[in-house]
Amino acid sequence: MVASTMMSTSAAAEAGALFSRKTTAIFYNYKKNPIQRMLDFDFICARAEPSVAAIVSPGATPGGFQKAFFGKEEVAIPVYGSTEAAAAAHPSSDVFINFASYRSAYSSSYVALKQPSIRTIAIIAEGVPERDTKKLITYANRNSKVIIGPATVGGVQAGAFKIGDTAGTVENIITCKLHRPGSVGFVSKSGGLSNEMYNVLARVTDGLYEGIAVGGDAYAGSGLADHVLRYQSMDEVKLVVLLGELGGSDEYGVVEGLKDGRIKKPVVAWVSGTCANWFNAAEVQFGHAGAKSGGEDEGAEAKNNALRDAGAHVPENFDGFADLIASVYQDMVKDGSLKPAEDVEPPNLPQDLASAIKAGEVRKTTNIVCTISNDMGEEPTYVGIPISEIMKDYTMGDVISLLWFKTLFPKWATKFIELVLVTAADHGPCVSGAHNTIVAARAGKDLISSLCSGLLTIGPRFGGAVDAAAINFKRACDSQIPPDEFVESLKKKGQRVEGIGHRIKTAENRDKRVELLANYAKQHFPEMGTFLYAKKVEEYTLQKANNLVLNIDGAIGSLFADMLKGVGKYSDSEVMEVLELGGLNGLFTLSRSIGFIGHALDQKRMKQPLYRHPWDDVLYAEPERPSRLANGEDEE
Repeated sequence: MVASTMMSTSAAAEAGALFSRKTTAIFYNYKKNPIQRMLDFDFICARAEPSVAAIVSPGATPGGFQKAFFGKEEVAIPVYGSTEAAAAAHPSSDVFINFASYRSAYSSSYVALKQPSIRTIAIIAEGVPERDTKKLITYANRNSKVIIGPATVGGVQAGAFKIGDTAGTVENIITCKLHRPGSVGFVSKSGGLSNEMYNVLARVTDGLYEGIAVGGDAYAGSGLADHVLRYQSMDEVKLVVLLGELGGSDEYGVVEGLKDGRIKKPVVAWVSGTCANWFNAAEVQFGHAGAKSGGEDEGAEAKNNALRDAGAHVPENFDGFADLIASVYQDMVKDGSLKPAEDVEPPNLPQDLASAIKAGEVRKTTNIVCTISNDMGEEPTYVGIPISEIMKDYTMGDVISLLWFKTLFPKWATKFIELVLVTAADHGPCVSGAHNTIVAARAGKDLISSLCSGLLTIGPRFGGAVDAAAINFKRACDSQIPPDEFVESLKKKGQRVEGIGHRIKTAENRDKRVELLANYAKQHFPEMGTFLYAKKVEEYTLQKANNLVLNIDGAIGSLFADMLKGVGKYSDSEVMEVLELGGLNGLFTLSRSIGFIGHALDQKRMKQPLYRHPWDDVLYAEPERPSRLANGEDEE
């Protein structure tokens, strides 16, 4: 026999039970779903406390936590920045569940092995270098530690504790009767086949007591023979079931244990991979790294024969595996060596709200109503139009039309919106919004803070005039108020004529932006009633002063009102409602944000220092130094 027949001397073989109903674990590298599945298992097993005591997220700030559900209650699981800190804070947690990637699995596992309180480590990662695994195994055996994996889903002690995703969903766990202990100890290399076998055991026996998937790598932290030996020392395990595979010599350790009497409990075994005999190649690699059809002694048929000769119960083929387990189990029940475990009704696990709503099992009042977009499907939609279609066929003006007005304006209207965005994007560094943005950027504030500083200046005197101009011009136009009467009525109220007047522009030096927008409207708008009314107002105000021209705010406001009316969707009252909601102010804000961001980036790019306003630009008008006011009491 080429393969080694030496009996295992690893720490795992002598460890006995690894878990109990009080076992708690330290979870390395936060994974929401595996942690929640562990806690759901705890709940249906009626554990008194959650099995996850702490989470290690390397470099995390002390004092943090992650929330999870333990039955109906939310629990806060503390998060630590290092394994050393977690182990020190939770000295009774003796299991370390390592979800690190293969790149850091060795270093993180080695640190965990060095913690005196850690007894068992499960390494989930695949592809851990064999040299690193051998180092971990050597250290573990010298220090009486147990490694499960690498490349493992972990293990489970029914009714007590499970590692990560072992055994799958809660529904599968209950079907497999894992919520309460049975009498069978099971070990396999495959996590997927382990889950299948738990179901088989639940059907043909009283179920699992403990199951371990040692992992499919060529070098496992603990092997099949190690765990069979553990089961021999555990009184709760009455029957051992082993599912091996071709490649390696681990099963021969079980053969030797049966021969020399160290393993006395009935063992039902099958080594998969007998089909490898049909391949002509000298070596065929199957699913696991350690599953290779190499030498004759490593073949499945040779191992099955060796186990059968040593006294294990081995079927003729895999199809007879379940029947043979059932037969051995029934014989043990009949001769009194096994008393079947009683079935226990598991508690009902509360459904997550999202799952219950999706299943239509609960009615919940919503807190927010959204009528413009939906991100619940396969891809987001804007007013029912998939984002993939938006990106292919629609412009920014179309998107504004959809998200702001819940309709798709004609192309001439969305083009006008885009022209407004371009026209109003910036008006130099001296206007209040740009100035504030620049000052904030030079003070070292981040981009968002600098932008917000500028946006906060938008109001009645800066930007807000667009809304007011549109509303005033539209209302006066619809009411057929003569332009002169309109202007004089506002004057009597002490109000400015919003949209009229400019600090620089005059009747002889018009604002080019106003002319460009007006020319576009003349070519494409079905009607321009509000704009023409605004121009008549301008004719009257120019009689008072040469700079009381229709400015960009008035042009945008009046033309936007005409655009809304021209799309054919809104009545006059509905147009007014849109304007009063502040849509135009939003358009100005969106447009001017482009310029503000540009100014902030410009200042940061030039590394401009802190801004301080020059003294010579300030009129210091302090009063004379005051005398102290008398308090009414007589002086002594």
